[in-house]
Amino acid sequence: MTTGTLTQRPVGTPAIPGVVTLIIRYIGLMIVDAFALWLIFSLINDGIWELAVAIAAITLLVNVINLRPQLKPLRWMSPAFALLALGVIYPIVYTVYVAFTNYGDGHLLTKVQAVQLLERRTYVPETGVRYSWEAFLNEAGEYALWLTDRDGNAFFVIGQGELQPVSGEIPETYQGFRRATRAERTRLLTVAASQQFGPEDNRLSVTRDFVAVLAPRYRYDPSTDTITDLQTGTVFVGNDTIGFFIDKAAYEAALAANPDARPNDFIMRIEGFPAGVGYRTVIGFANFDRFFNSPALRGPLISIFLWTVVFAFSSVATTFALGLLVALLMQGKFVGRRFFRTMLIVPYAIPALISVVTWRGMFQPQFGVFSQIIPGLPNVFADGTLTRIAILIVNLWLGYPYFMLICSGALAAIPADLYEAAQVDGANQFQAFRFITMPLLLVSIGPLLISSFTFNFNNYTLIAAFNDGNPVIADSPIPAGQTDILISYTYRVAFSGQGGADFGFASAISIVIFVIVGTVTIMQMGLTRRWEEVSRNV
Repeated sequence: MTTGTLTQRPVGTPAIPGVVTLIIRYIGLMIVDAFALWLIFSLINDGIWELAVAIAAITLLVNVINLRPQLKPLRWMSPAFALLALGVIYPIVYTVYVAFTNYGDGHLLTKVQAVQLLERRTYVPETGVRYSWEAFLNEAGEYALWLTDRDGNAFFVIGQGELQPVSGEIPETYQGFRRATRAERTRLLTVAASQQFGPEDNRLSVTRDFVAVLAPRYRYDPSTDTITDLQTGTVFVGNDTIGFFIDKAAYEAALAANPDARPNDFIMRIEGFPAGVGYRTVIGFANFDRFFNSPALRGPLISIFLWTVVFAFSSVATTFALGLLVALLMQGKFVGRRFFRTMLIVPYAIPALISVVTWRGMFQPQFGVFSQIIPGLPNVFADGTLTRIAILIVNLWLGYPYFMLICSGALAAIPADLYEAAQVDGANQFQAFRFITMPLLLVSIGPLLISSFTFNFNNYTLIAAFNDGNPVIADSPIPAGQTDILISYTYRVAFSGQGGADFGFASAISIVIFVIVGTVTIMQMGLTRRWEEVSRNV
């Protein structure tokens, strides 16, 4: 018998593939860490600390997974963990954080960014250097300026370059530029705001009559947390309670004249305030207090909340009832059953947005199908109650095929011998349906009823596409409609309120919606468990 020889690797000789893999992993981690550190420091420099903390935590998690041998099975999953944390977990946590801030129009920037923005603002001093000017233009469409000061000294400046001293009369051509026509000079005035002339520390402002050297408008003093308007001499003090740099005297006077108004409602209209310099700050439970206790909002909110609950429950009840009825009818055998079943699924196959727009056209008061069939039909879109009924009808059309399909499958899964035993015991069809069909059916589709309620509680597409939440609620301080549900109202607040976007308030409403839906879901899950107990006795 021939015996083979086993060649062994000498002791102390490294496993080359393992070393290469280790080096590649370390280099990859170094690249990821370097990019993450650059991004983190950039975010901190702009005052966006919450995202910086999230990226730091995710980067630390990726490093721990890839450096600890015990976590080797998770290495290939670490990119998925990072994406999950950044794309799912972080937005949820950030939404909760925003609900406790004043984030919105007028407060879109961090305090650091607001200060940087103010320090970049300039103005033309009354006593500053001023020049008369002529425009020059080259073949590439670039502008240059020939400047003459009050003492007759002339300079030529191209874009953001330095001012070059020149002499003599203004030429027709100079350094590849030709003298601009009157129309081209006028065109320069229209683009002057977006085109900088002169170096950053000596910027020039172009007006119709003169060119002047710009001076910084605001100066920030971090030791006193104040902004000084160098043009007027006014000092604005940072107020982290409301997220504004304020002139205390002017602010207190405006507040006395508007005791019930929020700072955002009037502060940027005060003469002398640096408009648009509000910054994000934590305001505690102010958004929630405004949601629950504001007298101005209470009326619309109560109406919207009640309609949201009614809409969600009614949509689930009606779509389930019709879907179950159609499923029961389809249980029988008759000619064309497959054809009718296919046709009944059509509403589910058509995109919801197309169906909603089609129904909206059918309800159109002048030329809609219903107004042609039913003479004297009132304008559905002008009456809140009629619009709500129409929305429930449209949602019934959209939702019943779903329940028809799942009820058909659940009914087919119920053993036939249960009905035979009930018939032997003398039960009629109604009793068999009540004590056999419904308990077993609800066990199967109970979780789907809960998910349907959750979906309809946040069914923004239907409300927005059918009538955009209209007709409007009269005297509402925030644009709100009689058919708005909480999620569409939240969208209005976040993106189209009269006072501009209010992301903090909208986030607070989102959290309230989450609590409501979560509470109802827990209650319905308890009901589902009771259905399961009933089914065991069937």
